[in-house]
Amino acid sequence: MSVLPCILGLDVSTTASKAVCINSEGAVLAQASNEHQLSSPYPLWSEQDPENWWYAMCKSIRSVLLSVDVKAVRAIGLTGQMHGLVLLDSHGKVLRPAMLWNDGRAGKQCEMIRERVGLKHLVATTGNDAFTGFTAPKLLWVHDHEPECYEKIAQVLLPKDYIRWKLSGTYATDRAGAGGTLLLDFSTRTWAVDLLRDLEIPEAWLPPTHEGTEATGIVDRTGALETGLLEGIPVYAGGGDQAAQAVGVGAIHPDTWAVTLGTSGVVFAPSKDPRTEPLGRAHAFPHAIPETWHMMGVMLSAAGSFQWYRDTLASQISFEQLLEEAAEVEPGSEGLFFSPYLSGERTPHADPLVRGSFIGLTSRHTRGHLTRAVLEGVAYGLRDNLQLLHDAGLPAPERIRISGGGAKSTLWRQILSDIMRHPLSVVEVTEGAAMGAALLAGTGVGIWDSVQAACDSTISVHEQSFPGDAERVYADLHEQFKELYPRLKGFYSA
Repeated sequence: MSVLPCILGLDVSTTASKAVCINSEGAVLAQASNEHQLSSPYPLWSEQDPENWWYAMCKSIRSVLLSVDVKAVRAIGLTGQMHGLVLLDSHGKVLRPAMLWNDGRAGKQCEMIRERVGLKHLVATTGNDAFTGFTAPKLLWVHDHEPECYEKIAQVLLPKDYIRWKLSGTYATDRAGAGGTLLLDFSTRTWAVDLLRDLEIPEAWLPPTHEGTEATGIVDRTGALETGLLEGIPVYAGGGDQAAQAVGVGAIHPDTWAVTLGTSGVVFAPSKDPRTEPLGRAHAFPHAIPETWHMMGVMLSAAGSFQWYRDTLASQISFEQLLEEAAEVEPGSEGLFFSPYLSGERTPHADPLVRGSFIGLTSRHTRGHLTRAVLEGVAYGLRDNLQLLHDAGLPAPERIRISGGGAKSTLWRQILSDIMRHPLSVVEVTEGAAMGAALLAGTGVGIWDSVQAACDSTISVHEQSFPGDAERVYADLHEQFKELYPRLKGFYSA
């Protein structure tokens, strides 16, 4: 049983509530994960019950404490899925299921925001265009479709901040996560008062904002009773999952970018000043580190595409066997393309109506071809996002670090390196977002002098993939892939 000082990182992801406990060298002392269910009662809807997050998180924390002396826990950092809408009344009661980051129902509200605020002013203020996944359009959807619920709102929280409130009785959020609400002035890192007035959203509904290394409260008596933690442990702001994940892999300076190949796919680029893509096609948010920002491209279905493919078309076949079959297929899958837009798309195509497709199927194609086409289609989408960030004026990075479940595949990493035309370094990290939240909390409590020192002490790179002979083949095929969306856009919207 551990008796040395340790830090707890908590992550409310889309699939599970996770707890990871690390020491000052970054060694994982214990970890646990408990799943929660996703509800999609209508097309474009994606919801979860916040109480299920808390129930699952309590189980995960108690599981970790079976291996870690509770007296050793010095600090707690929080992270979680971004953009989700959690609504509470004046008594702290949840008013409706949380609307998640991949909920696409608020298209008309996005149009209204652009019309009322103006796209140019919206991007200049928030760093972003209005996307259905963001919090503000969801809040306006509730106004338009559930007025009785809207009238009872007293507090608007993000998913991880609901856990914060249950743990400490404190309403607070981090500035990286707040940037994903479309209600934050991303240059000043404060709530955009003028925008709130234009959208008729009371500022009193929004919690105070904090940098990722700032304490927001302590574990209170109720939180301690339900989790097994001790009262008084400081709880730190942490960051939205992408910013925390970037900290967890060391992407905290402009020379190091990060690619996350999880359910969604992300290309993450730190910046020392606030930058935007003129049309808001790439997201721009504060980083979880003070005086640092980032831009990122996000595709909604990355490793999620491979998961869907396997579950739907090859449920009796292991992922390993599918990858072995795909490795026998030549790059390009003999003319077969897969567009990975199973949940609509965010970047570079802000289109909730676009759908996934296999294009170019012939009787020659085997399961191996289909599998490889899925891997390649996701890689093309990530390449689109990489190019978008370059086009926005960000200098090319010295290194790109990759993490996430999909990064475990040597084949997929090689395809990505070939298509992105850049070496990719694999980071040894367990639950990167939770790790990043723990590093932020550990820095805040003084275990490390800085986030840089925390990363230097805990992060290691164990493998690299380099562009190979297929790079030139994929360069031509990527040009063909880019033609698919504009040609099919009208079909999908119809």
